[in-house]
Amino acid sequence: MHGTRRYEGPGDLHLHSTHSDGTEPPAQVMAAAHAHGMRTVALTDHDTTSGWAEAADAATSLGMTFVPGMEMSSQHRWRSIHVLAYLIDPDEPRLRAMTEKVRRSRVERARIMAERIGRDYDVTWEDILAQTSTGATVGRPHIADALVARGVVGDRGEAFSTILSAGGEYYVSLYSPDPVEAIGLIVGAGGVPIIAHPAGRAGIPPESLMARMLAAGLAGFELGHRENTPEGVATLRALAEERDLIVTGSSDYHGLGKPNQPGEHTTTEVMLARLLERGTGSAPLFP
Repeated sequence: MHGTRRYEGPGDLHLHSTHSDGTEPPAQVMAAAHAHGMRTVALTDHDTTSGWAEAADAATSLGMTFVPGMEMSSQHRWRSIHVLAYLIDPDEPRLRAMTEKVRRSRVERARIMAERIGRDYDVTWEDILAQTSTGATVGRPHIADALVARGVVGDRGEAFSTILSAGGEYYVSLYSPDPVEAIGLIVGAGGVPIIAHPAGRAGIPPESLMARMLAAGLAGFELGHRENTPEGVATLRALAEERDLIVTGSSDYHGLGKPNQPGEHTTTEVMLARLLERGTGSAPLFP
């Protein structure tokens, strides 16, 4: 609990920096959110909290409330499910062990994919590393950026739809926990788990999995997101109302890595307050 302070909107709770697959450092991400009128922001890099300190300093200096966050990878059968983890204790041993394991898997995966791609295209591991910042975990977006820099493709989108496509000859799967396990780890670290873009092209999670995720402590859904379908949002909104879940909206901003812009979807002050009062692993930082 964080007292009775009123949390101000609009809030964008899904932003990425160079500490994962964004193209801007945390301070620049916070500046972009501020320029788009945000009052409450979260940095949610993939499986890492290494950008929190820089982002928090920048956000609060600009007059915004900073929410510590992370986007945790998970997988159910063939389907990737990302869980936004807010207000976690990043040093909780079980959660930290899992995120370290996932980050190691990301590097191993990237090395294997780089080796496969390098047989057919003039791209090396050094080219890929050149696209990362200090401390960032190498991933497919960095391979995409190396392909762009080499002139093999025009942009990240083309890279992901061709050379880096899931199921393609160069693709390597990423190790990640089951979403029920991921949610349990987040809750165990005092965090608030919200499923990211849960109604995208793959459709909403199956009912049996949804029941298990809710039983594990799932707090809500990110229903405001450009990838969600209207039909899926309607179904999940009804479930959220029935179960009194938290509903968020966010941009999923990646700088130049995606067309998404800060504030294109936002979270209401009522939902901000519910989310921020629920977390116990870390605290929001106020200006």
